Amino acid sequence: MSQRTYSAKPADIKREWHIIDLNGKVLGRAASQIATLLKGKHKPMYTPSIDTGDHVIVINADKVKVTGTKEQDKMYYRHTLAGFPGGLKSTNLAKLRARHPEDIILNAVRRMLPRNALGRQMMTKLKVYAGDTHPHAAQKPATREVEA
Repeated sequence: MSQRTYSAKPADIKREWHIIDLNGKVLGRAASQIATLLKGKHKPMYTPSIDTGDHVIVINADKVKVTGTKEQDKMYYRHTLAGFPGGLKSTNLAKLRARHPEDIILNAVRRMLPRNALGRQMMTKLKVYAGDTHPHAAQKPATREVEA
């Protein structure tokens, strides 16, 4: 029996489409499972240096739950003037949910992926929608339940 480590080639990768409904699911637990799907760690051919992950469609992003007092206490920061004084803008989770509910999921998942070109490539396979409709019906996504 061969003792060689398998390394996936780009031609070997077969990407699937998954649809995840976050209605009533906990944010962090769902985001970690979405990140696993995007990385491809659920596949036996997983290779850390190659993007072997699948496409993920997230619906009902505006109905995701958080525990405790995170709705008011969790803060999101962004630099609008690239580090210049007075350029730091902050908002809490409740205001971000009212204005851009998709950004809650995007931020949580992005921070669970590698911070390099490979992580940015994985993020292109994530599609997040606030409501329960999406324009990807032609890809025939399989419904996937997250344990959250």
